[in-house]
Amino acid sequence: MNFLRHFSAGIALVLAPVLSWAQSVEPKNTVITSDGPAEMISTDKETTITFRDHVVATGTNMRLSCDFLEVVVVRGGDPGATVGKMEKFKSMVATGNVLIMQGDREAACGRAEVLPGEEKVVLSENPVVVDHDQNTRAAGELITMLRGQHKLTIVKPKLTAPPVKDLGVDKETKPTAPPTATPPAEAPKQP
Repeated sequence: MNFLRHFSAGIALVLAPVLSWAQSVEPKNTVITSDGPAEMISTDKETTITFRDHVVATGTNMRLSCDFLEVVVVRGGDPGATVGKMEKFKSMVATGNVLIMQGDREAACGRAEVLPGEEKVVLSENPVVVDHDQNTRAAGELITMLRGQHKLTIVKPKLTAPPVKDLGVDKETKPTAPPTATPPAEAPKQP
């Protein structure tokens, strides 16, 4: 029972920074489920937790689903303990059919890497980000989101956005004919 309490508390600690990347809303507990086994392996400095087969993580304004999820946290406390104290979230990597939904936004890709220490999320393997509220879709080879800088970079981008107003000639105004040139007057002939 003690193991499960530490495990659940650790998961909530691990994913809380990821969830805070979303809009500011009431925090909710993070719940991760999978059809396959979960495994936790610790070293003196880190704990790695993996989930397999139809993984679903839900929490504050976020739902993530994938085939495989690896969560790495910095470990503290007694290095000899089987389950160390989970102190700081280091990274999260989701692979295989990744779908992340936050409010009106969703991202789909083959691999998503979350690095909270760098305030960075990297989407690869055919990433697509759709903002339903803004009616936009961004795709490319690699999409990197930098939270602290409010910056998004896309390698080989393809952006789809709402239509732009016709900037061409006003269709109701008929073009005027160009002025006709008058031939130059002939010089008088001299006798």
